[in-house]
Amino acid sequence: MSAPPLTPDGRYIVVDGVLWRAARPDLSPEERDTLVKALMAARREIGRSSDAEATRAARGRVQAATEALGERGPAWWSDGAPDFNRRKIVNTPYADWWTALGSSETS
Repeated sequence: MSAPPLTPDGRYIVVDGVLWRAARPDLSPEERDTLVKALMAARREIGRSSDAEATRAARGRVQAATEALGERGPAWWSDGAPDFNRRKIVNTPYADWWTALGSSETS
């Protein structure tokens, strides 16, 4: 399985024609790996738990990890550019770039 396309500015990955915020580029590989492991462990716990309080706590850990990765919460860039997270790429300034790639994922 290949990695999803990354926008030229490195801010988003493209999955099924939708922009998803990429992880912060300033994270070291070790930091990123630690956060991804914590995220996946919390997600597994959500799926396994029948205890409402444990599920709520695990969801909090998911949120914390995704914010630390830069995938949720405030945008990790500081140049004032708008955040197009979770938007169809064809409805963003990245549309021409996407079309130039020749992707069939335009819906």
